[in-house]
Amino acid sequence: MDSIRVSKVERVLCGKSGSAHFGSLHLTAHHLIFRYEDVAIEEMWVPYPLISLVVQLPQTLQGQSPITFHTRTFETFSLLFGSDHDAIDVFESVKELTVCTSTSQLYAFFYSPNPPFDAEGGWSVYSPRKEFGRMGVGSRTKAWRFTDINKDYQFSSTYPSLLVVPTRISDSTLAYAAKYRSKCRIPALTYLHWANFGTITRSSQPMVGIKQNRSVQDEKLVEAIFQSHRFCDSRSSGTPVYGATATNLIVDARPTANAMANTARGAGTENMENYKDARKTYSGIDHIHAMRESLGKVVDALREADAVAASVSGKVLGEAKQLAVLDRQALRRSGWLRHLSNILEAVVLIVGNVHINSSHVLVHCSDGWDRTSQLVALAQVCLDPYYRTMRGFQVLVEKDWISFGHRFLDRCGHLSSEKFFTSVADSGNAGGGAEAAQAFLTSVQNRFVSQHHIKETSPTFHQFLECLRQVQRQFPERFEFNERFLRTIHYHLYSCQFGTFLYNSEQERRRGEDNLVPSERTASLWDFLNSPSQVELHKNPSYNPLLDDPLNRDPKADMGVLTANARDVRFWHELYGRTDEEMNGKIIISQVKEGSEFVPSIEGLDDDPVNFYARTEVVPSVTPPQPTTITSSPTLVRSNSPAASEGLSSSFQGLWSSLPEFGQKVGGGLLAATSSTGPGGTPLRPSSPGRIRSPNTPDFFTNSGVKTMWGKLSSNATAAFTAVQDVYDGVTKDLKAPSRPFEDDSGDYSRGRELQASDFSVDGKRFTSRGSSSSSSIVIPQRNSADLAMDNPWSSVRSPSPQPLVTPRDTVDTSPLPQDPTVVQPSQRQNPALYHPPKQGPSVGGASRTDESNVPEQEMGRPSLTTDPLGVGLV
Repeated sequence: MDSIRVSKVERVLCGKSGSAHFGSLHLTAHHLIFRYEDVAIEEMWVPYPLISLVVQLPQTLQGQSPITFHTRTFETFSLLFGSDHDAIDVFESVKELTVCTSTSQLYAFFYSPNPPFDAEGGWSVYSPRKEFGRMGVGSRTKAWRFTDINKDYQFSSTYPSLLVVPTRISDSTLAYAAKYRSKCRIPALTYLHWANFGTITRSSQPMVGIKQNRSVQDEKLVEAIFQSHRFCDSRSSGTPVYGATATNLIVDARPTANAMANTARGAGTENMENYKDARKTYSGIDHIHAMRESLGKVVDALREADAVAASVSGKVLGEAKQLAVLDRQALRRSGWLRHLSNILEAVVLIVGNVHINSSHVLVHCSDGWDRTSQLVALAQVCLDPYYRTMRGFQVLVEKDWISFGHRFLDRCGHLSSEKFFTSVADSGNAGGGAEAAQAFLTSVQNRFVSQHHIKETSPTFHQFLECLRQVQRQFPERFEFNERFLRTIHYHLYSCQFGTFLYNSEQERRRGEDNLVPSERTASLWDFLNSPSQVELHKNPSYNPLLDDPLNRDPKADMGVLTANARDVRFWHELYGRTDEEMNGKIIISQVKEGSEFVPSIEGLDDDPVNFYARTEVVPSVTPPQPTTITSSPTLVRSNSPAASEGLSSSFQGLWSSLPEFGQKVGGGLLAATSSTGPGGTPLRPSSPGRIRSPNTPDFFTNSGVKTMWGKLSSNATAAFTAVQDVYDGVTKDLKAPSRPFEDDSGDYSRGRELQASDFSVDGKRFTSRGSSSSSSIVIPQRNSADLAMDNPWSSVRSPSPQPLVTPRDTVDTSPLPQDPTVVQPSQRQNPALYHPPKQGPSVGGASRTDESNVPEQEMGRPSLTTDPLGVGLV
């Protein structure tokens, strides 16, 4: 192909998952393939649609040309080329192969399974008549009928060809009612409950407008849906349906303000004075742009942690081993868990109204293909055990996502964009003014290129899978499939290997593009997942179908209906390639007067004490620095002081050797005490005497969930403080001695010297606590071209400039040291109804904190007599 400038490159170094190996890179029409020289390592195959961001970096000091790849499955790997020419050819080739202009160019139309799958019939796994017949339409109840009013997709281009509507409503009435709903997406049946005649119907928003328009036909249609239980011939007329007319619900998935704002655009929400026997509720689920930005912030936090690990080790992204320094506060600020909780709360409301109240629910958002699909699909998973089987889940996805018109092509961004390919120019090796001018013109042109298709991207289906994972985690015995089954679906959502998730509607899927019918030219994902080998791989060994029997009286049995806990939400850490402890924290041991109980750290969205900072902590030093407010997580930088380039002092080395060989808990990962070494093999033990920390700005390691080992020694803060003072006795005496400036630039490390505090640089502002010629200096931060490397393709706004990366020499040789990772810094959020005060992981129990409001402003600059000089905690 013309797009492939180079098909094979030898002796390429690939860094991935904390290791680096040499091998050969192969570029094909649809895959990037890396074959390791070590035959024991499996080849790496990366479909081009799976790539979310590619960054070409300047040459390293060793003369290597790196390219970093980020994937939609939250993986990062780097390729280092010996020739800059090879790196440019690979970068340009991958860009041309990834950015497509038509779905017919995607891998699915060229993929042919070899050998063929053992299972067949994936394209016909869902039959509307068969599925709604299973629910009881036409057998248990006569209140519903099939209509082919949309058989040629002229009625509504985004709806399925076969709809289920109330028997009392004629097609003529439907035609008039369609004019009142956005995109003509009228209320249609999607679920009939097996235990009663409660239903879930879905639609788009009504076209109310400023004039408060109304449609009699739409009102009659909704009324017929809410009274469908009264016309069930198979049921005796005297049998009551409790609550059927009192709790019928119209669930508007949008926030109230958004729903009202749409009124100005001619749409809006129902006027409940016109809809009898029903009430309305707003779920408060944000739109696709907010979801895209939220996940983008999660991705930014993951990439920042990878960048820190790479900078500490002096390696490229992917090559460095992951350090457990994930910023859990940044994860929380993303709001991703809050969005998941909002969705689950709405699902619980729908499930209760259908199953317990035997009533009906009409769900809609704006157009009815994003938030509506999430709510109705999750509600059916909770209501019907059939949808918790492998086969049933496939039917559910086909029915409520593909058939009802979720816009997979737009939301997943299958066609990609050149905006996701960034080349960070090496200013030191610029070829001349012509190349610089060309680069400038290219950047300007990219700003004027239409990004409409990028703005339409959103992780809607991914969010559905993550919500489903929350329910699966809460009820591990109720699903036939395991977590890996959902992760496999997420992978193929973006791989474009199968034709299942390539189009925006059933119409496009059936007719295809350029006379290429997907069902004839592509393979189905369901055939792959239904193969015996995959079924065995995705089986849940804990699955117990007996618990779904309505006649089962086991304490765990609940008639097959699940009620999820909307507050028990956690990050799907397997999907993000992290550990559970790293992303979600450990179990909090809360102590109450009567005893102790275990409470998950993120049982609720407000229960994470690690990320709650509500006080100012002042640590005394020998020479108090100028009061300086840190506005973000500090990053270590090279100091201008001559002594900053010296190694660790002999007294500091002696301190380390006197301590037991405890592992360091860092954000959920256990690092051996000998894993980090300084010059001469001396282990690094960060400390930060003389540091002032503002209440809203935790330090780098605290921000990453660093925990202390001292909490294991005692729950009494005084006892722990005494134990620490005994260990640090010799050092504290030195710290109390007057400080002397380090003016000797001879580099003689044999003489003992005092331990220095650190120089921190945050957002362009640098201050030196001691041992430096100046205490504070201001530097105006500027965004350079290297910042483009951290831009997030999920985000429609530019990501904040990444913090400066740290080289190994910066971390080892600078006298400024970060806070002690064995010291607990974050305050603990209290829940007076349950415990006093909670602890996250091992921490110093019972330690009191000084509230920000109680610290006078004039006392911020001097050391407090009530603080531990070693930063362990207050007495």
